[in-house]
Order: sequence, then structure tokens, then C-alpha cells
Amino acid sequence: MTQETLFVSDLHLTATRPEAVRRFLHFLDRRVRGIERLYILGDLFDAYIGDDDDSWPSRDIKAALRRTADSGTQVHFQHGNRDFLLGERFCEDTGVTLLGDYAVVDLYGTPTLLSHGDLLCTDDLQYQAARARVRVEDWKRNALSKPLWMRRLYARGYRLKSGLDKRSKTYDIMDVNPDAVTEVMRRHGVSRLIHGHTHRPDVHDFEVDGRNCQRFVLPQWDGREWALCWGREGFRREKIG
Repeated sequence: MTQETLFVSDLHLTATRPEAVRRFLHFLDRRVRGIERLYILGDLFDAYIGDDDDSWPSRDIKAALRRTADSGTQVHFQHGNRDFLLGERFCEDTGVTLLGDYAVVDLYGTPTLLSHGDLLCTDDLQYQAARARVRVEDWKRNALSKPLWMRRLYARGYRLKSGLDKRSKTYDIMDVNPDAVTEVMRRHGVSRLIHGHTHRPDVHDFEVDGRNCQRFVLPQWDGREWALCWGREGFRREKIG
């Protein structure tokens, strides 16, 4: 077992992006198996409509995650804004461990906060209101009670609406709020944060209460993506082959 931990997010896998699906399956089978841990920090799917959906590519993704978990690699997942309906059956089928919206992990001796990142975009009031509405259990149960064909139609409409909404918002509104970042890092007592969601990959150095801190932003999978690879010697950005 290689002492490495990999982080990815915002893959947005869907049947309309078969090449991205192929890269992810190859990544799991050829790169991830045999390492210590993989963290998927949300939006693995472009629109996840329930654990009972066994259409392609969901079934192939589940099978590949199962092979990865069975190899001894720990696979952890956080909900994103596109796949928050992913539930217990998915975890049972794949061997994936589901994390909360914020999770502190020991990354080779350093407590590190993980999040999808959408909760940090506090300036986007429209999105935060919609998020709060759909994350309650009653809303999710009602959505999952609909037949699959109806959920597929809803997912298509959601993707269209999401694209239109983004056109009317500035990049600053859709980015994280610095005060929100400071508050959450202070609350969890960490000096390192890893997240996705914003599609603005970078490493940010800053201070919180006189402590040197870092914020790592993961990229979306658009053909130029990389995984954040961490070992005892530090980190590197590794291009997905």
C-alpha cells in the first residue's frame, strides 16, 4: 500500500461526457488502486437522481469504485451541489465512506479541513437559499419518491437553469467569501483547507489569527484537470492521464 492520498472534485460525470467518464475509470483502475486514500469532494456526477439509477455511466462508476475499495484503498466522498441525493445504498454498493459538509482529516500529521466549497460562497444569496431548501430530508424524500423518468427530466431542467443563472452572476459572487473561509477555519482550528466547487484551481497563502494558512482549490474535469496528491513529503499537482 503506497502512502499517498489523492483529492479530486467537480468531475461532473454524465452520459453526454463519455471521455471524462473514461478518464475517471482509468484513473481509478490504474492510479488510485493501491494508495491509502482517495477523497472525492463533491460533484462526481453532473446530476445524480438517486441510488436506484443503474443506467450508464452510473453502473460502471459504481463498479470501479467497488474495485478500488476492495483493493484496500479508502474512498471518501462529500456531497456536492449536483449529487447531494447520493445516499446509503450507493455507499453500500461501492464501499465508499460518506463525509459531512465539513470534515477534518489527519493528513500526515496536519489536521486538514475538507469541503465541497459551496457553503463558502456566501455572497451568492440566491444559491444559498436554494441549497437550504433542497437539503432538508422532506424535500429529498419527496424528490426520490418520483419515478426515474421524471427525475431525469427534472435533472435536465436543473442543468439548464443552473447554466442560465450563472450567466447573470459575476465571478466574485460565485467565488468563496474570504470572511467565510476565515470563520470556518477558525471554528475547526485548522490551517489548511481543501475544496472544489468554484472551478478556480489555485493554492492561496494567507493568515488567520497570525497563523500561516493555505487554501487548495481543486479543478473541474475539463480535459486539463489534475489531482492533488499528498504524501509525507508534501503535495504535488498530478495531471490526469
